[in-house]
Amino acid sequence: MSTTATRVIVTGDQSRRGLLRKRRPELVDRPGQRSRERRETLAGYGFLIPWLIGFFGLTLLPMGYSLYLSFTNYNIFSAPKWIGLDNYVRMFTSDPSFIQSAQITMVYVLIGTPITLAAALGVAMLLNFRDRGAGFFRSAFYAPSLIGGSVSVAIVWRAMFAADGPVDNGLSLFGINLGGWIGNPDLVLPAMILLSVWQFGATMVIFLAGLKQIPKELYEAAEMDGAGAWHRFRAVTIPMLSPVIFFNLLLGLIGAFQVFASAYIISNGSGGPAGMTNFITLYLYKRGFSDGQMGYASAIAWVLLIVVAIIAFILFRTQRNWVHYSGDNR
Repeated sequence: MSTTATRVIVTGDQSRRGLLRKRRPELVDRPGQRSRERRETLAGYGFLIPWLIGFFGLTLLPMGYSLYLSFTNYNIFSAPKWIGLDNYVRMFTSDPSFIQSAQITMVYVLIGTPITLAAALGVAMLLNFRDRGAGFFRSAFYAPSLIGGSVSVAIVWRAMFAADGPVDNGLSLFGINLGGWIGNPDLVLPAMILLSVWQFGATMVIFLAGLKQIPKELYEAAEMDGAGAWHRFRAVTIPMLSPVIFFNLLLGLIGAFQVFASAYIISNGSGGPAGMTNFITLYLYKRGFSDGQMGYASAIAWVLLIVVAIIAFILFRTQRNWVHYSGDNR
């Protein structure tokens, strides 16, 4: 390297940098390169405009307005009246129906989500070791997740578990007479959980994709060390599948908190019997659109959002203790 170039590099002499640019043509901007990059940037923002309009117009602004309404007394037909924190105070101190709704929702989430994940993982592991007819069984198990949230399926589910329905008549053959699940306060919530578990198809497909990525050499090495099926599952499958478990757990919890259509159809919009299907989303709907208490309903919606956000935050904070990613040295 010449003396001039050495001095430019060591001292950073701005007046000599042109010499290096002349000796290295690749450092010189090509003609029109900046204008082409500017046009590409503008084109990218142009393609983002529809999404930005939808985000601000259909998501962010309505959320901000609902936050404002949560501090008001608003019945849709008159202007909102500012009442501060009264809606939130009422919610936790003088509304037993909200407390019951929150408790039922938490039971549904804490019981239904783990059972759904366990069923999905079990079926995925069975399909992972089956080649003949695997495509048919994947489609058969996935189909309920496509139609499980529809109104028609909820109507069929209500007919199946009603008094003198197929489930009730089938159990009566074994001497079990329950008199129907839908009208029984002790059984209607398990029926709702069964409907949730029945829709494990999408979760199962994600688990199956994760199982396909686990190297078979790990199972072979564990088997050579004398590990049985349970030990291979605990020491190989679960750690390698932990990112997928975390993903499905997070989506499952969020989806469980949002259950509405099935509860509305099965209870005919009443949340019965004895309020056992009055999930928090259904209770929100009744308060806002049936009773006209839109400000109070907005407060319930924000409490639900905060609870879901806290649970998601806890999951993300604790994942370092049990989620193992590729290349992780923990």
